[in-house]
This record gives sequence, C-alpha cells and structure tokens, in this order.
Amino acid sequence: MNKQIIITASFFGAVAVIAGAFGAHALKSSLSAYQLDVWHTAVQYNFYHVFALLFLSTFTRFKNKLITVAYYMFTLGIVLFSGSLYLLSCRDLLHMPGLVALGPVTPLGGLLFIIGWITLGLAAFRNK
Repeated sequence: MNKQIIITASFFGAVAVIAGAFGAHALKSSLSAYQLDVWHTAVQYNFYHVFALLFLSTFTRFKNKLITVAYYMFTLGIVLFSGSLYLLSCRDLLHMPGLVALGPVTPLGGLLFIIGWITLGLAAFRNK
C-alpha cells in the first residue's frame, strides 16, 4: 500500500464528511435548493474519488506509472471539480458573485476524473 495515496485519501475523506455535515446542517437554511444540490454533488464526487484513491493504494506494489498518473488525476479532479462546486454553491453567501468565473473549472475537474478512471483501467489491463 502506498502511504502518500492513503494520506491523501484520508484528508479528502475528512473534507467530504465535514462538507457533507456542513451542508446538511449549517448551509441548509442559507442556500437555495439548487445551491444545496450543487453542494451535495460536490460531496458525492469527493467521496467517490476518495474510494478510488483508496483502491489505487492497493496497486502501488506493482510500481506502475499509470497508477501515479491516476493518483494525480483523481486528486486534482477532487480539487477542481468538488472545490469549484463548493465555492460556486456558496458564492451568494460569500458575497462573491465573481466566483461564477470558476464555472469552466468544474468540467476540467470532471475531465481529470475521466482520465483517472481510464488510466486506472489501463494500469489494471497492463498488470500481469
């Protein structure tokens, strides 16, 4: 198992739990239904990719460069996809309408997720 991947997954797992609880309790009365839905989407994808990272940590004994690429794609994907959605959903609450400029960052994070999953599949396919 790879210590760096597990530490990264643990950090983002804690972020996902905190964000989920924060959204369900503190933000529930402050955000619109749409904004709260966006927040929950960010939490969901954050969690999905924490589990992907944990799965990646089991592959590292194979010393496969594709696993390293998948690790970075999932990690950056969490930051860009979920991070941008967290900020976008709270832009009115933060009185920062300019955060709408982050909109194009979200699909970039999604693209990184897709690349990570494809890379993981290739790594598994190439593994003897």
